[in-house]
Amino acid sequence: MIGAFGGSLLGKMVEGHKLLALFALVMIVIALLMLKTRARIGLPIVKISMSNMPAIVRLGLATGTTSGFFGIGGGFLIVPALMLATGMPIMNAVSSSLVAVTAFGMTTAASYAWSGLVSWRCGAVRRGRHCRGTGRHAFRTPFGGTARRAQHRVAIVIIAVALYMLARTYPYYKRRLGKAVARPGSAN
Repeated sequence: MIGAFGGSLLGKMVEGHKLLALFALVMIVIALLMLKTRARIGLPIVKISMSNMPAIVRLGLATGTTSGFFGIGGGFLIVPALMLATGMPIMNAVSSSLVAVTAFGMTTAASYAWSGLVSWRCGAVRRGRHCRGTGRHAFRTPFGGTARRAQHRVAIVIIAVALYMLARTYPYYKRRLGKAVARPGSAN
């Protein structure tokens, strides 16, 4: 939660368009790693010990800071971090990540709310729709088929969304670049 709070303070200092473009690039990197790596079986029983504690703390701080910076829950960052730090299987990492996602999300939301940057009405409507959709699809395998096939399909969706986000920020950067080029004498 410390990382999420610090990340949210940093994220509020960055323009929205820059934040969106950076997040899209992070999404593409994560999705490409999802396409590249092979599914690991992992250890069904994972214990926190002094041997894996430094990795858990480092990766937890990094994912918390990143989640807070971008203003997200960070599930797609936390799952690989848990698998890397502890060696747990993906299904255990997914279920365990929900605790961290809740903590990071609540910390970041509190920071943004404190700054007056939360639309409570919009948030309530989205939360209601999200809960209804979660209940409807809770016991389905995403996209059907094997876990590896589902992982590839999710990665492709993440890449598509990231490319859309970059396309949405492109006009902003095109205008900014055009203004910089229009003033050739100001580059002293």
